[in-house]
Amino acid sequence: MDAYKASTDNPRNQDGIGENELLIISVGTSAPEIRRLTIGAIEATMEKAFPEYAVRRGFTNQTIIGRIKRREGISIDNAGEALARAAANGVRNLVIQPTHMMDGLEYQKAIQEAAKYQNTFPSLSIGAPLLTSDEDFRIVADALVSSTAAYDNGETAICFMGHGTEAASNEVYARMQKLLWDSGWAHYFIGTMEAAPTAEDILAMVKTGNYSRVLLQPMMIVAGGHINHHMAGEGSDSWKHIFERAGYEVVCQVRGLGELEAVRNLLVKHAQAAMEDS
Repeated sequence: MDAYKASTDNPRNQDGIGENELLIISVGTSAPEIRRLTIGAIEATMEKAFPEYAVRRGFTNQTIIGRIKRREGISIDNAGEALARAAANGVRNLVIQPTHMMDGLEYQKAIQEAAKYQNTFPSLSIGAPLLTSDEDFRIVADALVSSTAAYDNGETAICFMGHGTEAASNEVYARMQKLLWDSGWAHYFIGTMEAAPTAEDILAMVKTGNYSRVLLQPMMIVAGGHINHHMAGEGSDSWKHIFERAGYEVVCQVRGLGELEAVRNLLVKHAQAAMEDS
């Protein structure tokens, strides 16, 4: 892994950018290296795919924005500030591509924020979240399998931890689980950090198989600091501890989906579709 200095991060909030802007909306992360490998990589992929657009950044978590400012001296726009900056820059064609996993509460907040500017830009369009169509689910399922292939020895239960939500959009996890099982990946399991299925639910399913080892990996665009606590931490409530207590050897691969080329390319496809619909 290349050495990385936080001060080299590009906040993508420069002015004087021309008439075309592609605004990437993310929750954000205050971990510089994780930010580079996930959000930064997505932004760089977008920039390469759409050289006629100025790629800009907006984070939705104000706490993360404040933490980055204190620790790194970098000012990152929140979604509202990024939209206001685009308007002040005289942008005429604005495409917004969120990096959210699903059409959930955070994605809807981004849409509501953008709606305030629907009469500001001659052209304004918003790309779909990562998991929208059947094809999206298939592409991400294949990426999940590929990213864990090195651990797939027939004796390892491969478990993914999603964030989870109490909203109806939580069904994406069950939908992905069904797709994996229907595709023959019976040793793949998907749970959530804050909803259902829980770690205990996944453990119960794993116990029905003949596994000696468990691989844990996030099913999130960004594997932020909470992953180290909830998934890979040493606390009694971490997934790692729960599976170790049950007698399994546990391996943690802390890797956000934003690190996977197939996932980044899928977000590019969503941005392209938004451009074509504008």
